[in-house]
Amino acid sequence: MNDKSHQSEESPLEVIALKPENLNACIKLDQLVLEGLWSKQQWKKELSDSKRLCLGIFDRSNLIAFVCGWLIVDELHLTAIAVHPLHRRLGLAKVVLTNLLLIATKKGCRRATLEVNSSNSAALALYKSSGFETAGSRRNYYKNGSDALIQWKSLKP
Repeated sequence: MNDKSHQSEESPLEVIALKPENLNACIKLDQLVLEGLWSKQQWKKELSDSKRLCLGIFDRSNLIAFVCGWLIVDELHLTAIAVHPLHRRLGLAKVVLTNLLLIATKKGCRRATLEVNSSNSAALALYKSSGFETAGSRRNYYKNGSDALIQWKSLKP
């Protein structure tokens, strides 16, 4: 994978592949937006494992959006997506997600999957606009007892 992926016309900011040197920026945004979804050790693995893709957008030296996914045989499993609260509603989530799906397709993935909190209307709208469809649910999946919707999308080469 190149250091730089496709720059979207929707955003003048550049989408880049995140690397181990971006560890602290990833942890900072994760803690702010996702309440510390991953530990420092997990982030190190996400940023160094060739079967994991992490993309981000920086505004100067601040990471303002990221998306991560795992390549599993011919599937992409979306594992995390976050946008800094001060940069929401600008289409950044769509930009990083679209770039991740393009890269996964180029790497031979035929489908993408994810779990999303059934009450997260913003995420559900993003995934719907990106072509994901709900295929099932996991009851009491999240720590707070919320259900997860399992979503899939076919990727076209």
